[in-house]
Amino acid sequence: MKIITLTLNPAFDIHCYIENFAPFHENLAKITDRDASGKGINISRALNGSGVENLAFIVFGDENGESFERGIKDDGINYISVTVPGRIRENITVHTNGADETRISFAGFTTDDSLFASAVDMLGKIDSDTVITFTGRAPDGVSMKGMKDFLHRLEANGARIVIDSKSFGIGDIREMKPWLIKPNQEEISEYLGRPIESFNEVLEAARELYGCGIANVMISLGEKGALLVCGDGAFVAEPPTIRALSTIGAGDSSIAGFLAAAKENAESGERLRRAVAYGTAACLTEGTRPPRAEDIEKLLGQIKLKRVQ
Repeated sequence: MKIITLTLNPAFDIHCYIENFAPFHENLAKITDRDASGKGINISRALNGSGVENLAFIVFGDENGESFERGIKDDGINYISVTVPGRIRENITVHTNGADETRISFAGFTTDDSLFASAVDMLGKIDSDTVITFTGRAPDGVSMKGMKDFLHRLEANGARIVIDSKSFGIGDIREMKPWLIKPNQEEISEYLGRPIESFNEVLEAARELYGCGIANVMISLGEKGALLVCGDGAFVAEPPTIRALSTIGAGDSSIAGFLAAAKENAESGERLRRAVAYGTAACLTEGTRPPRAEDIEKLLGQIKLKRVQ
């Protein structure tokens, strides 16, 4: 199975620490990490950490793309790229003692639908053995029609599409019928326009979306793990209790785990187990660093997997 990750709207993820962070006051910050990042890149990093071959397609902004590219190369990511005018956006995450993280995001470059034609040309041969991830927000300037036409063209060549993007609403998801989606409970509530709170409501929502033609509906349950509804039935995987250092990128890592298992032709329940192991292991690393292979292996034996009636 050939895995391609798309990062059309990358970002520098800058992590800093401020002791006793005080809103509305000047704060002295110490930068602890500065990563070339984006949801697709996070998936590629997580796959690389387990030795799973993949290709990343990345869009660079010409104002700060060279610095970003150095980070990609330093991480050993196998990538192809196009460059557009403008600046890659920056996300600043403030860590402080005794409180949740605070995140500040800046806007990035603006482009247009010609980006998709460039992507099709560069991706080369796409067939039924190809899985392509479309994750994260689309860049400013591209149209919904352009995005859909792009994905439909890939599907017409046989590609299986993974979508984890707030750029698409439930109507778009129902229309496109991707191979895999991975919303969390908050996102599934937004999709369906009603509160999804109890486990039974999550299960009902997942089955509803599966019934629309989405082959794999994986819903993140946070620290309680994840639920998968697919052609083999419904499964839930619960991880052990951990002390999380950072939850940023955990959802991307869970997609990587699912794909890594799918590449090995693992059964559906094992794909979910692997997804939860990758996502949980990602929480044991700081910032957007990928999960460590040894943590994944250790967690796999501790995850409780069961079939749901």
